[in-house]
Amino acid sequence: MSYYEPLVYIVPPEEEGFILKTILQKRLMVSRKLLSRIKLTEQGITVNGVRQYINIKVQAGDRVEIRMEEEESEDILPQELPLHILHEDDHLLILAKEAGIIVHPTHGHYVNTIANGVVHHWQQAGSTCRFRPVHRLDQETSGVLAIAKTPYVHQQISEQMIQHQVKKEYLALVWGTFADSKGTVNEPIDRDPEQPHVRIVTPTGYNAVTHYEVVEQFKHAALVRIWLETGRTHQIRVHMRHLGHPLLGDKMYTLPEFEQHEWSAEVNGRLHRQALHAFRLGFVHPGTREWTDYEAPLPSDLSDLRIWLQETD
Repeated sequence: MSYYEPLVYIVPPEEEGFILKTILQKRLMVSRKLLSRIKLTEQGITVNGVRQYINIKVQAGDRVEIRMEEEESEDILPQELPLHILHEDDHLLILAKEAGIIVHPTHGHYVNTIANGVVHHWQQAGSTCRFRPVHRLDQETSGVLAIAKTPYVHQQISEQMIQHQVKKEYLALVWGTFADSKGTVNEPIDRDPEQPHVRIVTPTGYNAVTHYEVVEQFKHAALVRIWLETGRTHQIRVHMRHLGHPLLGDKMYTLPEFEQHEWSAEVNGRLHRQALHAFRLGFVHPGTREWTDYEAPLPSDLSDLRIWLQETD
């Protein structure tokens, strides 16, 4: 049986006498579900190299280790694909995702996904990991994508997301002139009952909060920085449309006034996806316990459109 590198915690003097379960849940932040899973493995939880029950008391200087079995994504076909790797360590793989590629295989899309490329990359490196993206990006959205290498890392970042501690920032090119340079959209979102794949702002929907700041205002459009408090499906696209500023290139959430404008044909000819880029992702790294930021530069299609917008002002 093979294991990932163990997570290690040295008990400080002020925690002598603590119950091992408390150390695992309050210091290593292991969830109940994951703790139950780890307990079943042969060397899952050890103190000073000896397997222990979680109800024992620890002593100052004790070396607490937890180990998780290595896993594979057996249902994902390894496929050599270009990957733009921003960072990789024993805990995480951080990519700059291109627009147009799906993150995970779905019905009818079993190859040519980020997952296929990542599984091949790990296979070539001799690593055994299960593909676990810690957040989602739409197929046509580019930007920073974080993939956990172990269930512990996935659980840790997921918990930070639940607590709204993960910082996700986007850049978007949107239609129209803003009256205010910054603002917040606090409008609930749910499925459109007539088109279940589409989301709408509705009083009966789920809480959704989006903040924005205008970075650059052009004649008919703007470059906007956006950050989220919640993570509803299509949240940015729905909220910006609700403001009257739909994303350029977004066919699903466009507005008639944009499509009818003489300028829109030129934009639609230059851009073949919604102009949304996840440029920064920040969280407390589960391995180092330090705050980390990862950034992906604006891709060429959006940077070229930005230059064109500047030149046509």
